[in-house]
Amino acid sequence: MTDHALRLLRDHRHLAELAAFPFGFDLDRAAHGHVEPVRLASGGSLEVVAGDDTGGTYFVCANGSVLYADSEGSAGIIGSSVDEALEVLIGLPGWHDYLGLSPADGEETILACVAETEEEIREYHGVDEERAELRAALGLPARSPVELVGMLHAALLRTEPEFVLLNAEEGCAYDRLDRHPRPPLWQPVLARGRADLARLRAGDTAALTAVAGDPVRRRVVLRAAQFDRASGDLDLLRRLLRHEAESSMTDELRLAAVLVGLHGDTADLPLLHEVRETDFDTHCGLGGMPEPDAKPEELRSWANGLDDSLFGTDPADEPLSTWTGLAADQGLTELARVALIRRLDEIVMDQSALRRGGNGIDPSPLRLLAHDFEHLGDLVQALRAQRLYSALQDTAWDRVSARLTQARLERECGRLDRAAGSLSSLRGVLTASPDDSLEHWRGVNLGRFIAEEHYALARALADADLPEEARAVLVAGEGIRAELSGAAAEAVRGLAEETAARIRKVS
Repeated sequence: MTDHALRLLRDHRHLAELAAFPFGFDLDRAAHGHVEPVRLASGGSLEVVAGDDTGGTYFVCANGSVLYADSEGSAGIIGSSVDEALEVLIGLPGWHDYLGLSPADGEETILACVAETEEEIREYHGVDEERAELRAALGLPARSPVELVGMLHAALLRTEPEFVLLNAEEGCAYDRLDRHPRPPLWQPVLARGRADLARLRAGDTAALTAVAGDPVRRRVVLRAAQFDRASGDLDLLRRLLRHEAESSMTDELRLAAVLVGLHGDTADLPLLHEVRETDFDTHCGLGGMPEPDAKPEELRSWANGLDDSLFGTDPADEPLSTWTGLAADQGLTELARVALIRRLDEIVMDQSALRRGGNGIDPSPLRLLAHDFEHLGDLVQALRAQRLYSALQDTAWDRVSARLTQARLERECGRLDRAAGSLSSLRGVLTASPDDSLEHWRGVNLGRFIAEEHYALARALADADLPEEARAVLVAGEGIRAELSGAAAEAVRGLAEETAARIRKVS
């Protein structure tokens, strides 16, 4: 991966003009930047190096890969280096027409498509002599169109997850530049679990010890076993079930209990009840379990009921959060982030995705998305989901609760003015509640949490050297504290005093 060709273009004006026309790689357009502020979802660096006459932009990423973004909201990697990208652009001047091609289309189809496009180009201007001259000057090999289409296809498939482009202001993702199929998220997430499961089935005792003692590997193996069930798995499932109880109540603990129960061996009932009584959470989460003297058909009926309602044998039927959670836990952070961003974008563009039958809008998936983004450490996307969630709340209590979380995320993102605005809006709902859901807010945790967030924001404003704004939020917080019940007010008294002292120091 080099930028040899880019240096030559920058040093030789004639070569730069040839690259700009007819090959659409115009260095002069770099000064104008892209049509809107953008960033990578992964946080990597971007350098604008060129543009084209359609408003498209060529970026160089931290690893040297070239990302092309058009002016219509699509983007994709077109080369692992500037040299490789230029090979494609010069060798395939109609490359935009070939985004749907792949090596699987075959040589005849590829050559026919390229020939048709280049004949159209030649009706308006030359390309053959210019291509030969620029290739020779830049030291680029004369590859066949078939090979270049293969290079472009491979580059496009490298776009996700590391090089997904976002609108920097709105946070939404650019579409893929191509429409080539990608493997569903569950495939890379389950890959290690499937490999571990194969080792366990082969009798690898060292692997069993390692998997049983590793919460993440154990959970992924249980998911692999969910979708590849075998009658000989019972002994290893028993061991995994016992170890999963160490993590208290998890979806995978319930799954392990179901997979054991499906075998219908009543000798497992003592183990199932022992696991259920691990703690209060497991006692509640594994409710309805047959009694220790139950018959095999009762055990199977219980397991089948949970399996049908919660699990099943098709990974495509699992909620997205199952796979994003397991991806994040395995360190596949960008895979999880991209899947969540794409899902949020779908909802933002079409809120009918939140409809649940005839019961109107159910905004709860947005709350889950906000939680999952926080788990990844992506507070900007968490805030994006939370804002829409807040806007869709019906009751006064839900609006206040959602706006409180929104204010916290805005504060943690450093958007202190917006956080102050969210708290102001929250107080407006408290003052003019349209229903009786907030009747008891002063004496419950919600009131204390509201006061605490006011003090947290006041301190953040003071730390940002905004003493007037800090005092205003502190005064509002004191007004909230004055309305709290005695115990709730006392619980935040120390925090109020510390905040006031901090603000006095910067005033």
